[in-house]
Amino acid sequence: MKIVLAYSGGLDTTVAISWLKETFKADVITVTVDVGQPDDFTRIEERAYQAGSWKHFTIDAKEEFANNYVKYAILLNGLYEGVYPLATALARPLIAEKVVNIAKKEGAEGVAHGSTSKGNDQIRFDLSVKALYPESKLIAPARIWNMTRDDEIKYAKERGIPIKTESSKYSIDENLWGRSIEGDIISDSMTQVPEDAFEWTKKTKTESSTIKIGFDKGVPVSVDDEKLNLLKLIQILNSIVGSYGFGRVDHIENRVVGFKSREVYEAPAALTLTLSHQDLEKTVMTPHELRFKRYMDSIWSDLVYQGLWYEPLREEIQYMAEEMNRWVTGEVLVKLEGAGAIVVGRSSQFSPYSEKVASYNKGWYPSDEMARGFIEIWGMHSLLAHKTRFG
Repeated sequence: MKIVLAYSGGLDTTVAISWLKETFKADVITVTVDVGQPDDFTRIEERAYQAGSWKHFTIDAKEEFANNYVKYAILLNGLYEGVYPLATALARPLIAEKVVNIAKKEGAEGVAHGSTSKGNDQIRFDLSVKALYPESKLIAPARIWNMTRDDEIKYAKERGIPIKTESSKYSIDENLWGRSIEGDIISDSMTQVPEDAFEWTKKTKTESSTIKIGFDKGVPVSVDDEKLNLLKLIQILNSIVGSYGFGRVDHIENRVVGFKSREVYEAPAALTLTLSHQDLEKTVMTPHELRFKRYMDSIWSDLVYQGLWYEPLREEIQYMAEEMNRWVTGEVLVKLEGAGAIVVGRSSQFSPYSEKVASYNKGWYPSDEMARGFIEIWGMHSLLAHKTRFG
């Protein structure tokens, strides 16, 4: 039997290699997918083979992640519950797809991942594998073996599996779009997150600065007039904006798996681009378009977070978002100051904004008769209802 394992190089998936071999008498093929995490992929491959992997594949999917996944998070202002930039959630379907492709290529009967029974990732991996390779045997060792971290370390030592045994205060998951931070030290929702938990948003700059972000059909294409592909643009913004300390999220999140959790994220580029894109949409779209679009944004974010990547509505919303973003072309000025980022200017050739209409000094003014008539008709529903109910 062959089993393909989504391999991160961490303790859970390293122990899983040996456990899968023992439990299923299987040849274990490991797959690591690069979606922008700053890992030593050569060392990860070495660790996989030392732990008993039969074959190992490292797949560079950064460009694909940026262009086919993150792009839509920007077009749809993807913030779960209005706060969380969908970094981890967004990467899981892509990782699962790459693992399944290797499984099919290698003729593997099983597909495995390292998610536990308590997290959201198990849903994202399971449903993606079921959609792409329903005939495979889906295995989640950490859901089955019920080992603690100490149990896993003991298991590895007994079998001579080389792992890092030093304790880490935090459990980190990161990719191009964001970095998530978990750990017992911050599970108390009233405990302030220590500075040593953060990597991307360490404040090294104190002077204020303004950056200009250019958009074409809703997709960011330039920073300060320098044309960049999406991958490079995000990497640059993570560095620039993060150096001002902007990009931290600390909130209580409603998990799919039945409980609330304290979640901490770093996402300087994601938050800056979402802030800028939302502002440019508001500048260009009509009020009806904007309100409908915000509803679409919320639905799409929920679907992605909840692991429903293969729900048809997710793809249909993306088609609609591309159509609505046809006119979202222009530039946004973002001021970086303190630990904040605010939009201080925007322009678009497709914006209906007109100073000639809006200005109170030299702009258009309706006559008293026009204003009275508009107000009378506009408020009639409400006034008639109020009168019939309250006299």
